Amino acid sequence: MRLLLSILPLAFLLVAFHPQSTYTLQGTVLDETGQGLFGATVLIEGTTTGVVTDVDGYFELSAPDSCARIIVNFVGYEAQAADLCSGAPVTVRMTAPQVLEEVVVTGYSGRADRGRGRRRAEAQRLTAPAAAYTYPASPSREVPSGDRYATINENKFITTAEEHTSTFALDVDAASYSNVRRFLTSGSLPPADAVRAEEMINYFQYDYPQPTDGHPFHVITELADCPWEPGHQLLLVGLRGASIPQENLAPANLVFLVDVSGSMSSPDKLPLLIESLKMLTDNLRAEDQVAIVVYAGAAGLVLPSTSGADKATIKDALDRLQAGGSTAGAAGIQLAYQTAREHFIEGGNNRVILATDGDFNVGVASEDGLESLIETERESGIFLSILGFGRGNLQDSKMQILADKGNGNHAYIDQLSEARKVLVTEFGGTLYTIAKDVKIQVEFNPELVASYRLIGYENRLLDNEDFRDDTKDAGELGAGHTVTALYEIVPAPVRTTSDLAAYVRLRYKEPDANTSQELYYEVAPGANSFGQSSLNLRWSTAVAEFAMLLRDSEHRGLATYEHCLDLARAAQGRDPFRYRHEMITLIQRAQTLAGATATAEDE
Repeated sequence: MRLLLSILPLAFLLVAFHPQSTYTLQGTVLDETGQGLFGATVLIEGTTTGVVTDVDGYFELSAPDSCARIIVNFVGYEAQAADLCSGAPVTVRMTAPQVLEEVVVTGYSGRADRGRGRRRAEAQRLTAPAAAYTYPASPSREVPSGDRYATINENKFITTAEEHTSTFALDVDAASYSNVRRFLTSGSLPPADAVRAEEMINYFQYDYPQPTDGHPFHVITELADCPWEPGHQLLLVGLRGASIPQENLAPANLVFLVDVSGSMSSPDKLPLLIESLKMLTDNLRAEDQVAIVVYAGAAGLVLPSTSGADKATIKDALDRLQAGGSTAGAAGIQLAYQTAREHFIEGGNNRVILATDGDFNVGVASEDGLESLIETERESGIFLSILGFGRGNLQDSKMQILADKGNGNHAYIDQLSEARKVLVTEFGGTLYTIAKDVKIQVEFNPELVASYRLIGYENRLLDNEDFRDDTKDAGELGAGHTVTALYEIVPAPVRTTSDLAAYVRLRYKEPDANTSQELYYEVAPGANSFGQSSLNLRWSTAVAEFAMLLRDSEHRGLATYEHCLDLARAAQGRDPFRYRHEMITLIQRAQTLAGATATAEDE
């Protein structure tokens, strides 16, 4: 009996590490005008395996056979069936829409250049029957069963007579934006606590100058009138981390820590996770190394540390993963850190990448216990990044806390195009830290500023005395990352001739240092009219307004979805990856969903 018990964990790992053979099926779904249809569901007939089309109507899914029959659905259109085979993409044209009493959002119609030749954003993987994708006429804001979000108490205005100094930790996470997108494309408004304004703003890159003074980042400030509250002003504080060419990045020692528990079985979890890590693998060099640890009922090393040049071996190991069992997250994290220490690279990028839906329900399950474990391990010089996947079990608050404690970042992957953004396009910023424990302190001049409100960063606020306390943990900045913070300001009623509106101080540590360096900047008075301000300020303001509308913020002032659309369209600027175009479409979708909710409530 004792022997049987001892081999059960091994037997489980063999099940989790099971070979699979899959084929890639591709196609495009068009509406009746010939435009790509965003958000159509494509299901393999007779199964619950499917995807959702991207902004160009493109889809890509994995199938066990080289040919399959698909069923395509979109609210307001007749379902269409088509046969397709691997290597032979199909085009499916939807028939004329029916008259339905359901919310239909067609955000991308009317676009002249769809850019299909320039980019094929991968489709969002889901599991659901075809009928599950109709949008109810009264969208819900309820948190899906099993999802967990930390409560956000929105920052309020603080008078400078009461306190004229504001301190917070830098935040480069952007998980909230992709999670909000997941809700909206699924036909529901997000719960208010799922909307973190700073992560919405920092999902986008901004055109800040590269550093030139020997520090790892450049800081800018800008003042402008506030578009949603006449008489108020906005202060932008922007940072840009130094970009490092990939060939100059330090060698990486990575450990993929993969959750293969039963909760990861749906296609928007483990299958999407595997494809995402394959993308990251394609970006590795010969001097980089990767190991794979899995955890569920037991934790195990399924791939020893392997050179990034041996991509086929790494991908083969990923392809063999299967979900099943309960979750022992603590055991997996311990083994991952042990593996990373055994192959530690001095001066390199030593990092554990945890990929999970966040459910740690066996072992050290409390957040305090996991925090303590990861805080202890980060002292070894090994950072932690977390990739969240899936719905219905998303432990958002837990993953965010653990990434913070592990000196890393947290992203939410809802589709392959997001994986490409996080793990390929922003590879350096995601995986290579150039400054840690970054803190920002803004001291306002009471002669010019009556009160102020930091937009977002509610869970990043620090006591003012923590600013120069080097034992206090703060945020990390990756290579090439930009970070933006916005303050809404109420000017003093009687202004002096002072030539200083605020001081901005910033402290940071080099990645391998224990002592901070401090930088200092002055903000001159005199706000530009909003229309004359930079694209950086105008776009970040549009995103902030979008977040306030989604949260139904008491500080939204005159903001409306139509007003937000006007701001975003006027500030879209250069948009090579179409991320900003996508947000404009999401604003349109939220506007429609919010209108349906209001109508239902009136009735």
